[in-house]
Amino acid sequence: MRVGVWMKPPATHHTPICATIVFCVIAAIAVTDGRAQTGGADTSAIYMYQDADRGERLIAKAREEGTLTFYTSMATTESGPLAQAFEKKYGVKVQLWRALSENVLQRALTEARGGRRSMDVVETNAPEVEALAREQVVAQFHSPSLADLPPWAIPSHRRWFGDRANLWVVGYNTGKVRREELPATFEGFADPRWKGRLSLEATDSDWMYGVASFMGEARGLDFFRRLAALKPEMRKGHVLVAQLVAAGELPLCLTIYSGNADSIKAKGGPIDWAVVEPLVGRPQAIAVAANAPHPHAALLFADFVLSPEGQKLLGDMGRVPSSRTQKTLLDAHKHVMVDPIKSLAEVPKWEGLWNELFLK
Repeated sequence: MRVGVWMKPPATHHTPICATIVFCVIAAIAVTDGRAQTGGADTSAIYMYQDADRGERLIAKAREEGTLTFYTSMATTESGPLAQAFEKKYGVKVQLWRALSENVLQRALTEARGGRRSMDVVETNAPEVEALAREQVVAQFHSPSLADLPPWAIPSHRRWFGDRANLWVVGYNTGKVRREELPATFEGFADPRWKGRLSLEATDSDWMYGVASFMGEARGLDFFRRLAALKPEMRKGHVLVAQLVAAGELPLCLTIYSGNADSIKAKGGPIDWAVVEPLVGRPQAIAVAANAPHPHAALLFADFVLSPEGQKLLGDMGRVPSSRTQKTLLDAHKHVMVDPIKSLAEVPKWEGLWNELFLK
């Protein structure tokens, strides 16, 4: 296998730190704004080029560069094949560095502030990429597939684009919970009959924000207070939560990523999932580094991921592509997408409520 992979072990504590890190980054921007732009060549002429020869020119220049470095929180079972498909198509080598989203953010920021040019492309939770955009670590760029993207995938500053979404679904152990037991809406889970059977992923305060945005804040907070009274089990790590549900340690989790459950189910694990409305999603974003050492290869990789070919590959691997060329759960259910830009301003409020209700 030609794809180089570096992986950082997941954290083992159970305190949500991702949102806190993002908020702290935003607070620091006033001091560090523009720092990431120093020490590297201007890449805007490459990233915004739109003449008729764009595709041919970009491929040729990317092949001259020969390689790119890709930072992501996407599991290597998906990011590896995605990188391999790109290598096979274009002959450009991908060095893959995979870690938790908060570690991707920290590394990208630390390197940018230190003037180290290592990252070419980043793909992780959109709030983290938005934090990088606000500190100018990632740059505005154009891609031919933008016309296929829905509005939630295109921020006005165009420093990142939503290539896929993480959808929170209700995952359950098929030996402990019957599908017909599940309520049609989340408010049904506040019924005392679910006490002792519920769990949540410990960092999902943005899911809480999405549900409350859909319901209206007063109704949403009433639901979450009633849910908290049932004392759901809290575990950190979406992959871990899916594994614990499949093992039967957690009968049911309200905040499982559909792709993680599908991966276990495909191997015969006793896990399934259902959509309980509102279906809440959070964009995952792809961006190119402002000071990328291989800017042509970086842009070509972003093009590939956002193209119908790359989007279909993500869908085939159980992820939820953003492109309207692909059919997903978002086409069939009432849903709300967490707005990464607005949600950053709400981080202290919703993380504080989450901690107070579920982690004390």
